Amino acid sequence: QVLLVESGGGLVQAGDSLRLSCAASGGNFSNYAMAWFRQAAGKERVFVAGISGSGGNTPYGDAVKGRFTISRDNAKNTMYLQMNSLKPEDTAVYYCAAGLYYISDHPFHYDSWGQGTQVTVSS
Repeated sequence: QVLLVESGGGLVQAGDSLRLSCAASGGNFSNYAMAWFRQAAGKERVFVAGISGSGGNTPYGDAVKGRFTISRDNAKNTMYLQMNSLKPEDTAVYYCAAGLYYISDHPFHYDSWGQGTQVTVSS
C-alpha cells in the first residue's frame, strides 16, 4: 500500500477550473495504476479517470470526457486532475486511489485511498 494525500479542492463557480493533486509515498509509484473517484452526498463512489503506471493509458468516465485531464509525474510521485468547465453536478468529494498494475473503474480494485478533497461548484 501507499499513502495518498489529495489537495487542491475548493469552492468555484460554474465554468471555472481547478487542479487536484495526489501525492504518494511509501511505495514504487510507477508500479501503481492510479485513479480519481468522486462521491457526491448520498450517492455511490464513481470513477472519474484513471492512468496507467507509465501514463500511456488514460480512460475517463463519460461525465467528464473532454473537460478533465488526468496526468502523473512519476519523478515527483504525484498525480493530477485538471478540471475545466466545471459544472454544479461535479460537486463531490474527490478521492485518489492506487492499485497494482492495471486500471479499473471499480473501487474494489484499489487498496490505497486518500482522505478526499471537497470540490464545490456553484451555479
